[in-house]
Amino acid sequence: MTVALRVATRGSVLARAQTDRVIAALGVDAEPVVIQTRGDRDRTTPIHEIAGTGVFVKEVQEAVLDGRADLAVHSAKDLPASGVEGLVIGAFPKRADPRDALVGSTLAGLDAGATVATGAARRRAQLANLRPDLTFAELRGNIGTRIERAAEFAAVVIAFAALERLDLAGRADEVLEPTVMLPQIGQGALAVECRAGDAEVSEQLGLIDDAPTRAAVEAERAYLAVLGGGCDLPVGALAHQLADGTITLEALLASVDGHVVLRATVTDRWRRGVPRPRSSWSAKAARDCSSTRASLDDRLSRRGRSG
Repeated sequence: MTVALRVATRGSVLARAQTDRVIAALGVDAEPVVIQTRGDRDRTTPIHEIAGTGVFVKEVQEAVLDGRADLAVHSAKDLPASGVEGLVIGAFPKRADPRDALVGSTLAGLDAGATVATGAARRRAQLANLRPDLTFAELRGNIGTRIERAAEFAAVVIAFAALERLDLAGRADEVLEPTVMLPQIGQGALAVECRAGDAEVSEQLGLIDDAPTRAAVEAERAYLAVLGGGCDLPVGALAHQLADGTITLEALLASVDGHVVLRATVTDRWRRGVPRPRSSWSAKAARDCSSTRASLDDRLSRRGRSG
């Protein structure tokens, strides 16, 4: 008799849909283990105040560590830059569309002074930089709640991958290109964790691991790690791996008010068939991207002195 894999997941409709996709890809008997996280319980704290602290993953990870589950499915964007001792990311399945979407209006269609609802400082900063006339409102809740509340505002911002996974892509009035709004680190990707040393589960997860997605998301997470887990500024990044192994990382760091938005592009190349160790990429990201924070700090300092 085959024992079903126990898969830890949050209980939201989106989280369950993502977990179902992973289970289907694995093609094995599995049962979900629904976990409520601190982020699920706390529905009042603005999301930008708790983002990056693991509030949507910690309890799910603990279920794997203490043996209640064999693996855990996360939105990669919810994972802090540093890993958890005793766990490994066994798979990054093929990434969905990483872009953000506007529901309720296109960007050009927003009237002067229109209110856009989003809890993400990264989204607010980039929109404020593009459209200083806009105002912003806090918005939390699952995807269904946010779409239902879209009528209360001129528009709301939602990850397009979330809409696609819930068969709601048609609700997007505009999908914003990365040149307009750089996504959150890991956006559109799933991360599947298991216990370090669990060879059987690791082998199964290896079958659904997508190498280009892993390379891209690890590059983005390397940038986040350089900035440090305590970075409280709006951060975005999007990486791509080409067929020849080249990785290009677009990174963003901004002031909260959007007056300063800095972008940097890092490219790593190596000969076809001779890939560098991932640690080399992390070191390069650290060296090249750390100047972005220094540049932003300098510009903010100069702006403060001139004010």
